[in-house]
Amino acid sequence: MKKLFPSLPENAGLSEVFQAFPDTIKPLLEYHDALLRSDSPLSVAQRELIAAYVSGLNACAFCFGAHVIMARAFGVSPETIDALLDDPATAPVDPEMRPILAYVAKLTTAPATMTEADARAVYDAGWSERALFDAIQTCALFNFMNRILEGTGVTAYPVDPDAITEDDLTARRTGTYGDWGRKIGVLD
Repeated sequence: MKKLFPSLPENAGLSEVFQAFPDTIKPLLEYHDALLRSDSPLSVAQRELIAAYVSGLNACAFCFGAHVIMARAFGVSPETIDALLDDPATAPVDPEMRPILAYVAKLTTAPATMTEADARAVYDAGWSERALFDAIQTCALFNFMNRILEGTGVTAYPVDPDAITEDDLTARRTGTYGDWGRKIGVLD
């Protein structure tokens, strides 16, 4: 961790940052949980793919590491995410996801250039307005979260994504994000 907040302990992590500012973090974690785990035309795996992809585009090591693991827990290979970051046109993703991923990439890197054609490509791939809105929300949430992590100096995810076991993946897949918020005392 970069020491950007003198009141936080040396090597503070996300838990310590969130515990220091619980009033605003609590609704953020509730929104995070609802967006990534509630009913949506996008599967949990697809939303986790978007989270990891956006975080990779932003070079946010913490969120990228965390959501590569979560995407993997829901069946997305880390190699797919790496390939997507290397060359979106040749990455092994489902064809119907390509316009959504192109949309969130453009929204992340050049938001003022969004056009009706960008949305039309998503609709032409068979997605609904709700799917597009959920993709936009996921993209926006991770651009926001990436700024919180980088702005507070939390730079590295404390778990090596390559060291995650199948038992760890099962626990992440079957657990809830709210449990983490409760463990650190931010959520009731």
